[in-house]
Amino acid sequence: MSCPDLKGAPIHLENLTITYQRHPAVHHVTGSFEAGSLTAIIGPNGAGKSTLIKALTGNMAASEGRIDRAGMSASRYGYLPQAAEVDRSFPLSVFDTVAMGDWHRLGVFGGMKRQDVARALDALDKVGLGGFEQRRISELSSGQFQRVLFARLLLQDAPVILLDEPFNAIDERTTRDLLTLIRHWHDHGRTVIAVLHDMSQVRQCFPQTLLMAREAIAWGPTEEVLQPHHLKRANMMEESWRQDAHACELHEEQA
Repeated sequence: MSCPDLKGAPIHLENLTITYQRHPAVHHVTGSFEAGSLTAIIGPNGAGKSTLIKALTGNMAASEGRIDRAGMSASRYGYLPQAAEVDRSFPLSVFDTVAMGDWHRLGVFGGMKRQDVARALDALDKVGLGGFEQRRISELSSGQFQRVLFARLLLQDAPVILLDEPFNAIDERTTRDLLTLIRHWHDHGRTVIAVLHDMSQVRQCFPQTLLMAREAIAWGPTEEVLQPHHLKRANMMEESWRQDAHACELHEEQA
């Protein structure tokens, strides 16, 4: 599988805090995703992982602190949301869904030329869906639809790729194929960040890990982060956050 070299971009978080209804979902996180890095974001349920991804895309604003994207607009980032957030009832074909990845280059009303169509078909071939272009997305299995979304990311050709739980409820073969594609993105210099739950995937495929429990518990090389004392602290911190949520809200109101 070929993949053109494309220099990734760094992302720096400075004291980043994001709140839902005055409750902290991400709390005073500072650190960096280096250019060309491959990072897993892990943590207990409710730890703020998806909130952080949405903030990186520009879809959520910081309550405190900032995100420094090194001069690159978040609109150039490739983003794969959780499957539950994608409406598959809209009558779109597989080809049209993949072609949306080219909007940044063609514009909303730009027509696709022969070479653009060829690029979209090639992206489908690379994710194992050659010949599926005229099918409706509502007809696809969960694994097939996830392949379609990865093909759209291929077409988008983004220097930074953000994936929110990309392997939930899909089959083992699809997971294996898409992990291979992620490694190719990393090998060719893109910055890739993924929210994950499977620790074996994290250990085997992701050199860097951010462990969250609303705060950053540990951030760095994966084997150093996935130490039992860090994981235990993350679980204890998230339990503490849930118990103290009301008190935290009162503190913010008084501030």
